[in-house]
Amino acid sequence: MTAQEAVVRPAGRPRSEKAEKAIVEATLDLLGEGVGITELSIESIAAKAGVGKTTIYRRWSNKEDLVVDALATLKPPVPEAGGLSVRDDLIAQLDVMRSEADHVRTRCVMNIAMSESDRYPHLFEKFRKTAIEPRRRVLKGIIERGIASGELCADLDPDLGMAILSGTMIWHTKWAAQDEFGPELAVRIVDQVLAGLAP
Repeated sequence: MTAQEAVVRPAGRPRSEKAEKAIVEATLDLLGEGVGITELSIESIAAKAGVGKTTIYRRWSNKEDLVVDALATLKPPVPEAGGLSVRDDLIAQLDVMRSEADHVRTRCVMNIAMSESDRYPHLFEKFRKTAIEPRRRVLKGIIERGIASGELCADLDPDLGMAILSGTMIWHTKWAAQDEFGPELAVRIVDQVLAGLAP
């Protein structure tokens, strides 16, 4: 093997997945304990994760970028639309929203984070692009497919359809009693909305 063919190691220490996971979990734990983003510090995250501040700064240039990545881990992968029926695909998407809200820490962290969105517009713009927009694209695609196939009204505004569906789920998971949003909630919402939207 020639020198040119040899694999060159990157400079510095190799990244530790264990350290990254500990840092992200420490960030979420602190937010889940009620620490606001303003009060959250790299020092407190490092102490809770059991790492040095330099370990964090090697991976994230600032607190906001770390918070964005931490929040993004709370969002499960966007399920692919199965394509069998618009109803089934809508139920699958809404059920992901319901399952996210089913976890107390996730709900608490997102509530705290969203309450500070005005203070950290850059952070929430990045989070929107990273975690929210991919979900919106999938949901909008399902609705547009339903319009094209005749499963939904031809004159339905896809953005308004998304707001009706996701807004109803968000209202239930944020304001309704915990026992009111069981596994059948997504089915109930979709069927009720489709009864009003279907031709």
